[in-house]
Amino acid sequence: MPSELTPAELTLLGLLVERPRHGYELEEVITARGMREWTEIGFSSIYYLLAKLRDRGLVAEVGDPGPGRGKARKVFGPTPEGRLACARAAEAAVAEPEPVFPRLLVGLANQPVIPPERLRAALDRRAAALTAKIAELRAAVAAQPHAPRFARAIFDYSLAQLEAERRWLSAYRTELTDSPDQEEGGP
Repeated sequence: MPSELTPAELTLLGLLVERPRHGYELEEVITARGMREWTEIGFSSIYYLLAKLRDRGLVAEVGDPGPGRGKARKVFGPTPEGRLACARAAEAAVAEPEPVFPRLLVGLANQPVIPPERLRAALDRRAAALTAKIAELRAAVAAQPHAPRFARAIFDYSLAQLEAERRWLSAYRTELTDSPDQEEGGP
């Protein structure tokens, strides 16, 4: 069994360790918890990922198929190997920092080619988008007052990241405004 789980595989496996679920129920939990903000799991990829996990012996069909319209839904749960793989991968994910490659840094590295007025407008749009994301995340938190501690920790981490970026962005926009002569603008 390969030891590496992709973040998407680990996310689904973790949801199945919580309790057995069918694909549509996984989609509902992913949506309700705002997991698409930090995972790359599309609705169409859930069954593909379940098949991969099943083929690796990490999940198996359990119990009776869940009710649904038409065709019965297959309910999946973790195998003992799946529980162990999930625990190991989750521990590594918590313990080992990984580099992130935000597009923002690529844009900043190429800032000299952006005309100053367009740069300011782009930074303003980013600030507005951050404010909207923070409000959206706070609404999601408020809608789940009894979320488990680990789910609250994910929301808190995401909010802290967004708020830190908003503070940085505010300081950078002020710096550009206060020192326009040092602004590297484009053609």
